[in-house]
Amino acid sequence: MTDLDTQTVPTDARRAVIRDAAAIGVATGAYGVSYGAIGIAAGLSVAQTCALSLLAFTGASQFAFVGVVGGGGALVSAVATALLLGTRNAFYGLRLTSLLDPRGLRRLLTAHVVIDETTAMAVGRRTPELARLGFWATAIILFSLWNLGTLIGALAGSALGDPRVYGFDAAAPAAFLALLRPQLASRRAGAVAIAAALIAIALVPLVPVGVPVLLAGAAAVVAGLWRATNATVEENR
Repeated sequence: MTDLDTQTVPTDARRAVIRDAAAIGVATGAYGVSYGAIGIAAGLSVAQTCALSLLAFTGASQFAFVGVVGGGGALVSAVATALLLGTRNAFYGLRLTSLLDPRGLRRLLTAHVVIDETTAMAVGRRTPELARLGFWATAIILFSLWNLGTLIGALAGSALGDPRVYGFDAAAPAAFLALLRPQLASRRAGAVAIAAALIAIALVPLVPVGVPVLLAGAAAVVAGLWRATNATVEENR
């Protein structure tokens, strides 16, 4: 946070931003405990679970990864699903570049902590100084607590032994479904999801493990592109 000139930010405004960042960090850090336990339930080791939090640092993609792995999917399917969910962070980066103005090697560090929470805390601020303060305060607090929560959850999950004894092996797929639920608000989205699920189920006995998920996802993408193309044609008429 060396490029942040906090002297230009009023004290009250600075305290308010840091207070909000701390609240988000504590709440999301507690969620990291769940991820740590689910990672162990999905079959990852403590080190693998913690490394994913350190190197990926994007909760939705991490839950998606362990969800696919825990559900018996192939590694390539888990990685593809996680990357697909993580692509939204690239769009966040386009918006944040003008606000944060990272340069040199700091661009890599900045890119690593561009997630939903840091973006939300940066955009919409009254000044660029407040935007940078919101972004970096949230990034530092959340990164620390998310990884601490992951470690605690992974150690706790590992201490319990075989997760299948307690039924915890179902936790990862269940968490993945919970992530999908908010995206199914419209009938069209629900119809696409049901169609993709039917495609995946139909392909299970025909192709290797993990491939049905990729092909079902591809079908959903095609459906989305088809709708977007039709909408453009209608607008041009």
